[in-house]
Amino acid sequence: MNVPTPALRESPELRALIDHRYADVMAACRAARIPVHDDAGVAERIRRTLLASDFAFDVFRRQPELLAPAGLERFRASADAATRGSMLDLPADEDRCMSILRRFRHAEAVRLVFRDVNGLDDIDETLASTSALYETLLSAALRWSEHSLHARFGRPRDAAGVEQRMVVVGFGKLGGNELNFSSDIDLILAYASAGDTDGTRSLDNGEYFIREARQLVRLLAEPTVDGICARVDLRLRPFGNAGRLALPFAAMEQYYQREGRDWERYAWIKARPVAGDRAAGRELQDMLRPFVYRRYLDYTAFAGLREMKSLIDAEVARKDLAGNLKLGPGGIREIEFVVQLTQMIRGGRDPALRVRGLLPALRACEARGYIPTARAKLLRAAYLFLRRVENRVQMLRDAQTHDIPDDELSRERLALGLDYPSWDALAVELAAHRAAVSAEFAAVLVPEAGQTATAPVADVELWAAARDGSLSAATLEASGFAGGADAVEQLTKLPQAAAVRSMSARSGERLERLMPQLIGAARASASPSASLLRMVRLVQAVARRSSYLALLDEQPNARRRVAGVFSDSAFLAERVIAQPLLLDDVLDPRIDQLPLKRADISAEIARTLGTLDERDAERELERLNEFRSSIAFRLGLAFNDGRADAPATARRLAGLAEAIVAAVLALATRELTAQHGRLPGDGGGFAVLGYGSLGGEELGFASDLDLVFVYDGKLANAMSDGARPVDGTRWYQRLAQRVMHWLSAQTHAGKLYDVDTRLRPDGSKGLLVASADAFEAYQRDRAWTWEHQALLRARPVAGDVRLGGVLAGIRRDILCTPRDGARVIAEVSAMRRRWRAERDRSDTLRLDLKQGAGALIDIEFLLQGMVLAHAAEHPTILDTTASSTLIDALRSVGLFSQLQADTLHVAHADLLQMGLACTLDLRSRIAQRTPALDAACAGVLQVASELGFELQGADAPASQAV
Repeated sequence: MNVPTPALRESPELRALIDHRYADVMAACRAARIPVHDDAGVAERIRRTLLASDFAFDVFRRQPELLAPAGLERFRASADAATRGSMLDLPADEDRCMSILRRFRHAEAVRLVFRDVNGLDDIDETLASTSALYETLLSAALRWSEHSLHARFGRPRDAAGVEQRMVVVGFGKLGGNELNFSSDIDLILAYASAGDTDGTRSLDNGEYFIREARQLVRLLAEPTVDGICARVDLRLRPFGNAGRLALPFAAMEQYYQREGRDWERYAWIKARPVAGDRAAGRELQDMLRPFVYRRYLDYTAFAGLREMKSLIDAEVARKDLAGNLKLGPGGIREIEFVVQLTQMIRGGRDPALRVRGLLPALRACEARGYIPTARAKLLRAAYLFLRRVENRVQMLRDAQTHDIPDDELSRERLALGLDYPSWDALAVELAAHRAAVSAEFAAVLVPEAGQTATAPVADVELWAAARDGSLSAATLEASGFAGGADAVEQLTKLPQAAAVRSMSARSGERLERLMPQLIGAARASASPSASLLRMVRLVQAVARRSSYLALLDEQPNARRRVAGVFSDSAFLAERVIAQPLLLDDVLDPRIDQLPLKRADISAEIARTLGTLDERDAERELERLNEFRSSIAFRLGLAFNDGRADAPATARRLAGLAEAIVAAVLALATRELTAQHGRLPGDGGGFAVLGYGSLGGEELGFASDLDLVFVYDGKLANAMSDGARPVDGTRWYQRLAQRVMHWLSAQTHAGKLYDVDTRLRPDGSKGLLVASADAFEAYQRDRAWTWEHQALLRARPVAGDVRLGGVLAGIRRDILCTPRDGARVIAEVSAMRRRWRAERDRSDTLRLDLKQGAGALIDIEFLLQGMVLAHAAEHPTILDTTASSTLIDALRSVGLFSQLQADTLHVAHADLLQMGLACTLDLRSRIAQRTPALDAACAGVLQVASELGFELQGADAPASQAV
């Protein structure tokens, strides 16, 4: 609420004007026998209203009853026009109806002025109340029009006989619930279906609704002695002034699919049903959503916005509107463009942005991290200021204007009404806000435009030579691309690619601008030839997707970033080429706002799946794939940039996989339940154990998932309650099969993970899913030592929490079984020597980072042997499955010295770091030996030897039975 400051000093001319008008209003009250308040506070509020508005002065003189005690009480009440409008009794006579509507509008509008200038409402409350007033007027006028036409032609019905009503869709400020005081109202009128009216003088629905549209506009917009209700603008409809006043939904859908333009997409962002059949209006919005919000990130929105801005700038120049609060530089429209651009680009992927109204949309963009908080704060303050000034300019004379008045008296009234001591003080703040908005708008739109940056002539010539087939490897190498023969071949093939030859003229122009820029960006990277070769392949992959070309064309930052990533990481480059949707992750302003905890990732998955219009397993799997690829790619970028180390990256990759498995299990459970019904109980009874790198929270970028499925055996013979019931054993078997299939199914967005279930009881010969009792019996009686080593890293990752707890207890009991420590260490050592003989790819110059002597598997075996040998005496060491925390656990119970723990920590982190780096470069996990690497591995072997392990030496038969 804006509390007005004490009365400011008025000029003598202004004081005389207010005194004279106040006297005239009081005289009108006395003439109409309206009791006049002698309360000084009431008098001051009336005087402030007269200071701010000539319109209010005219209405008070015509309707002095508004200043009666009851009228003033209504001014002070917070109830909006809809409450009073519902009680409007409109007579059948059209002239009287129009008079009542206009007098109602004027009375309610004066109420808005009174509340605004006296600080009873904030500007956003004033704008919302103005919107509510016009919705009320629209509804009342539409009801009158319907009654009038029903009496003559009957009610319109579709082919099935269902009654049809007009759908009135509000656009612009009305759609956004932020209407100006004297704005026109932008409408599109529609109806659901073709058909005929049911009266004796039948009309087809098209003709009926056109007549109703004309009647509606006449009631609101035709001037009478009482003025008008609203200025109605129907030019946003399909085909503009040349189009029919009202169209059926099918015709509208066809128009927007075939003819829709970018400015119409911007217009529909704020659209909402404001009168008539609102439920049908929401169906129309759902029907047109794919037109407004594209499925993929839509960077073509830049071009559309730029064209709109150019048209506005031309109008501003032609009509000398530089000071226009709406259209001029730094005006309201520039703020709207910044926010709506974000909505257009990302709203198809992120429904949280599909909100109407500038302030709610700005909040959504800020909350989702697409608009930085500092920018959002600046834009919000400027928007509120500009809208408040604009509204007061219109309140002055109820004029549809966005221009600051020229005369000194009007400027003084505007400034004092807004609680500024003078026009100069207001003008200074106005200029500051406009300059700030203009700078922010330029930062978003102007520098990022690919068209504004001219590529060096040399790069333009390189692309021209590639295009006409005359580019040679020597020329490319001389320009900074060593070993560029492959790049030359791909560059010269690009113009002949089918996808390029079938480009639209606009996309072709974009490609001509883009290619020299990409050549320059690749040259500036660390590996120019590799970067260029991969970027050419990317262009081939996205040639038919104009939005991705637009992203690279519009965003120099994206070009530089993509060139750098493609130079540094073959793995990340291949991911982007295969899934161009990941281009957005290269540029996403939220790059440092990754969901890092399992709960956060699960919440983000739920939000992502919740954006789908309908539940469909295939689409949900595709969206899950896109989500997993996006998060994994961002983790790769963070690791590649040095923003995250290897242990943190591996742990986060494991958390991502855990959340994905849980989501797939939930999806599979839902689908299986729909097919066979539920089993008795709470619907649980199934758990997924993660083994290996997933269980140990050391997952790599290309790791598969070692999973074991377990169910509650008490439900083995229970029957499901669906139309096609099955027993519990088969129900859980099918659930496990579905989880496995969906985790590894190929979709348009790739596949989630390869899955390995060979660590289950009896390995590949055993059942895919085992009961908890069978799992325990196998681990106690038949498991080999290496299987107990594997069990050390097992943990529940999805499914029934209670059953997961039972399995964790079984794990603890099995691993706490007393063992002969020396025998365990000997068996583990023998198994490790055997594995090394079979799998180690090291040589004198290179080290196998996983299987080599002193490498990751040696560390894992050392830790597993220590746990099996000592868990009976120190059960707390079983509280973790991750190698890094297990090292600390063993040190804390005295099984490692501090030096031993430090040695293992350093080696483990370094080896993990090098291993992930190899994956990102699409290399085997084999590294060149260096003194530091050899020293780290020697340290691991030294610790192993001190603890009694013999990890090196001749292979010996390994007794594997417990």
